[in-house]
Amino acid sequence: MNTRAADFGKTAVLMGGSSAEREVSLNSGNAVLQGLLRRGVDAHGVDAREDVVGQLTRGGFDRVFIILHGRGGEDGVIQGTLETLGIPYTGSGVAGSALGMDKYRCKLLWKGLGLPTPPFVMIRDESGLAEAEALGFPLMMKPVHEGSSIGMARVEDSGALRTAWREAMGYDAEVMAERWITGPEYTASILGEDALPLIRLETPHTFYDYDAKYLADSTQYHCPAGLPEGKELALRELALRAFRSVGASGWGRVDLLLDEAGQPWLIEVNTVPGMTDHSLVPMAARVSGIDFEELVVRILEMS
Repeated sequence: MNTRAADFGKTAVLMGGSSAEREVSLNSGNAVLQGLLRRGVDAHGVDAREDVVGQLTRGGFDRVFIILHGRGGEDGVIQGTLETLGIPYTGSGVAGSALGMDKYRCKLLWKGLGLPTPPFVMIRDESGLAEAEALGFPLMMKPVHEGSSIGMARVEDSGALRTAWREAMGYDAEVMAERWITGPEYTASILGEDALPLIRLETPHTFYDYDAKYLADSTQYHCPAGLPEGKELALRELALRAFRSVGASGWGRVDLLLDEAGQPWLIEVNTVPGMTDHSLVPMAARVSGIDFEELVVRILEMS
């Protein structure tokens, strides 16, 4: 074991959990675990589904690599637990995690700061459907506290809006509608103080949904994204501003769209993105000359 790896001490790779993104988290977590082990880190996989506090305290861990996706892992809950236990951890703190996970309040903050994000409305009850319609179709329906595009749907008319709202309510008590933006989708990976090269996502699906992310062979990833250098750098700087504005830190991802006029629109922050060897953050890191093992070590260094 080299000196840097030894300095980390006994490290828990916290994965799995009980959110709707459990399987994705297990895949990410195992990739991270193997990457750290290959670098000589004393890393151990911990499934957060049961008695996570007991597992961490009995295990005598010195730090935690959080690779829990979704609620319980990406929303400030586990971060608050680790703060109480006094165990250093990767990624954003309690507030940054909570705001990043909450699509509605994240966008409220961006709107207040004058950062560009598509018009949106919370649908709290039946009366909110009319407010959503006033944004103009098509719309994107979203559970406020889910990730991996779970429960999301594009809607074209009033009937579809009502149906999608009811379906999204099955995932989350809070549901929002957002004006649909037509144009290419990009993602900016954040590592420390830098935004890595943009990735342009291309899918034959209506949008970059769960199937397009994890199952389909038809999704294409373009990195470099094919933008003029000045435009690329401006979008990366916008992504960094958006990330920092919610109090996020360490590492993560910011998703955005460019409309037909070339205007950028911020969509959401991911504070614990996917980390399999074919996920988006590792993809952008490779283009920057950072291999997967180096990437996971750099993230752990920021814990």
